[in-house]
Amino acid sequence: MNKNFKLILGLYIIFGSFLLSGCGILTSNELIANRYADALLTKNNEIQFRFRINNEILEGHQLYKVKVTIHDDRLAAAIGRREIVYGEEQVLNGEYIDVKGKKEKYIFMDPLPLQKDLHIQELQNMIEQNNAVSIEVFNNKKVFGRAFLTNFSSEL
Repeated sequence: MNKNFKLILGLYIIFGSFLLSGCGILTSNELIANRYADALLTKNNEIQFRFRINNEILEGHQLYKVKVTIHDDRLAAAIGRREIVYGEEQVLNGEYIDVKGKKEKYIFMDPLPLQKDLHIQELQNMIEQNNAVSIEVFNNKKVFGRAFLTNFSSEL
């Protein structure tokens, strides 16, 4: 085999094992329960992000924040933001969210008015099929989990 091919194959194997071995923050379905995570289009043409965090997985880490990142350009333009951090502006006056208490914490972010109209079907496709929104649980030291939001519902 050629030296370059061996090098590329070696790097590919190392990178693949790195992704599979504990750096599983790319999809953290145990931490961010996907079946309880959705984007809701309200009857007032607002979008609300809702999800459940499993605090048992965060045992030992007392404080965290949740960041919602909008990856789709049209959705970001309609919302007027690329990132929303829950645990800063929305709740607890800039403090982190505490792990203590219930084993599961349901988070309902404040609804955000859409500044540009998007058809319901477009929104649903963006969320459910195009990885338009991700959720990340973190503190000032590390990211505990990250997952794409893949459920959409509407009050309309």
